[in-house]
Amino acid sequence: MTGSADPAPPAPATDPAPPVPAAPPAPATDPALPASAVPSASTAPEGAAVPPVPAAAPASPGGEVARPLRVLVSVPPGLRGQFFPDPAPLLALGEVTFLDDHRDLPGALPGAEVLVTSWGVPPLGAALLDLAPQLRLVAHTGASVKPFVTGELWARGIRVTQAGAGMARSVAEVALAFTMALLHQVHRFDHALRGAVPWAEAERAPLRHEILGCPIGVIGASRTGRAYIDLVRALGADVRVADPYLEDAVGLDELLATSRIVAVHAPALPETRHLLGARELALMPDGSGLVNTARSWLVDEAALLAELRTGRLDAAIDVFDEEPLPVDHPLRSLPNALLTPHQAAGTAQGRRRQGEVVVAEIARLAAGLPLEHAVTEEMLGRMG
Repeated sequence: MTGSADPAPPAPATDPAPPVPAAPPAPATDPALPASAVPSASTAPEGAAVPPVPAAAPASPGGEVARPLRVLVSVPPGLRGQFFPDPAPLLALGEVTFLDDHRDLPGALPGAEVLVTSWGVPPLGAALLDLAPQLRLVAHTGASVKPFVTGELWARGIRVTQAGAGMARSVAEVALAFTMALLHQVHRFDHALRGAVPWAEAERAPLRHEILGCPIGVIGASRTGRAYIDLVRALGADVRVADPYLEDAVGLDELLATSRIVAVHAPALPETRHLLGARELALMPDGSGLVNTARSWLVDEAALLAELRTGRLDAAIDVFDEEPLPVDHPLRSLPNALLTPHQAAGTAQGRRRQGEVVVAEIARLAAGLPLEHAVTEEMLGRMG
């Protein structure tokens, strides 16, 4: 996913929440989940929507990294320019080699101490790692490292870090934009006018709603989920959260039955496969909407399509079972579906923050400081 997802995080719970400080009070239409039970993106270090990441970490008294490192950057040129628009902080880390094609990794790995990766990098198994006996760190510019990390990394003492923190704000903003569009039926109006529907007929959209006081259910208090919660609460939404890691969480069924908008921010885990299937979608009230910027894995796409065809629900989707989405896919023709091509995370600011996270993590390694976004083998099972 170049997108959404976040990259992504946990699942289930329900109950509205009182407003957090600095957010306008939301009219309570449902029982509320205590604000203290929902981590805030501004207070949770790992969940910071816009993480305070230094351009380069401190090290030696002279302000330079403790020891120059041999860094191999396996990132295609187009993405590389987005992650590192100013390459100076990266180049200051030591001897930096840029690789345009992941397929050239075998010839470039020998001697590398740090490997910077992006989407599409091959699995880092024994055969590749044997070529890099000096490798100390794999720093991923994206969020999910599951597609390419193997147990061989940790067995050899190679550390892993990722830059998902840089993506959270961008994905959360798209989820907010989706939320507003569904509440105000923007997608239906757009579809009608582009389809040459008569003006008077186009005006007859379903009842529209403001976000102020709107009951919004969030599935997964992930890094992106927390950033989204902060955004909608700031606009006065009445938020309830479903997440097994929250002490005061409530049931998923109740969340679905009492929310006008349901936003999915959970991780892709074996237990979250089709978390929202036909039974769960049927619990959503008529006229409610589903927002998915996380993983298509979480929603039974066939069941969602069936519900959308009835016109009972609306959906805004950035992630699909098959990508690219086929040109003849039935979702493309539905007036109550707002679709984007898995690009929720692709903002200029988000990409730059991802690069800053990577540079700062490498600098911390060189300075002998703890990594801030390390991924351990134990953590991998909880990550999307």
